[in-house]
Amino acid sequence: MLVVRALTELDLKGVMLSIGNFVGVHRGHRELLGRMRELGRRHGAPTVVVTFFPPARVVFGNATYLSSEREKLDLLAAFEPTAVVMIPFSREYARTDKAVFVDQLRRLAPHTIVVGQDFRFGHERAGNLNDLSPIATRLEAFGLVTHEGEVVKSSRVREHLEKGDVERANALLGAPYRATGAVVHGEKRGRDIGYPTANVATGERKALPPGVFAVTTTTPLGTFGGMAAVGSKPMFPDEPPTLEVNLFGFDGDLYGREVTVFFHAFIREQQRFAGLDELRAALARDEAEARAALDRLAP
Repeated sequence: MLVVRALTELDLKGVMLSIGNFVGVHRGHRELLGRMRELGRRHGAPTVVVTFFPPARVVFGNATYLSSEREKLDLLAAFEPTAVVMIPFSREYARTDKAVFVDQLRRLAPHTIVVGQDFRFGHERAGNLNDLSPIATRLEAFGLVTHEGEVVKSSRVREHLEKGDVERANALLGAPYRATGAVVHGEKRGRDIGYPTANVATGERKALPPGVFAVTTTTPLGTFGGMAAVGSKPMFPDEPPTLEVNLFGFDGDLYGREVTVFFHAFIREQQRFAGLDELRAALARDEAEARAALDRLAP
């Protein structure tokens, strides 16, 4: 999968093209991307995903993002695109005239453009599907998707995560929510009480669900079940929020190495304990619940 930062870096013609922000790559996005892949296979044509990072709401406000650039690329890779154009989005880029974007797409001579029916682009979001239709043989516009009676939108996924409801967020995403980052040194308190943790550094604007969760974590040394604590530490309130993961059955060194944490089930909210003995007992209960939750997910 070729990854470039601008449409002008691609030398492809007759492509099957999917365009969107793909924030979180949820079930609605998966329908678009799946259709792009199907068309590419059917016609033996190259497939191209055009997307943007960071999201506009992050650039212009205080919003969090569901997927980092790395996480988004990993999610998009599952649809086997020939190339991904990951356009750096900024206040300056937001002033790009819609005609400039359309002209850059035209160079790819798109056979089919697959896009959400509400897709807008260009300065002040002036561009729409009517601007895209003339440059492709065919344009396919997808409407909103519903799942179990709920409209699938990135904003809804974020709302569920803010409440710690990873099960519902995962249902809309169509896959477990993930957080990728390097393991960094922490205070090593977990090691002293029998529950060593990997402290995972995510971007400051990464959306993380608060609480304690059953997780699986992929590492360079294998994939492990475990439990993760996310948020501020009630026992140590002056320290910044963290993502800490206890990996079941792991005995090794991950410092400086990248891992991906997949959230599966909520166990409890973060809480303050009277002392380390009470904390240790709570962690033992958390481990039992996390193992049970992961066993229920096993095929």
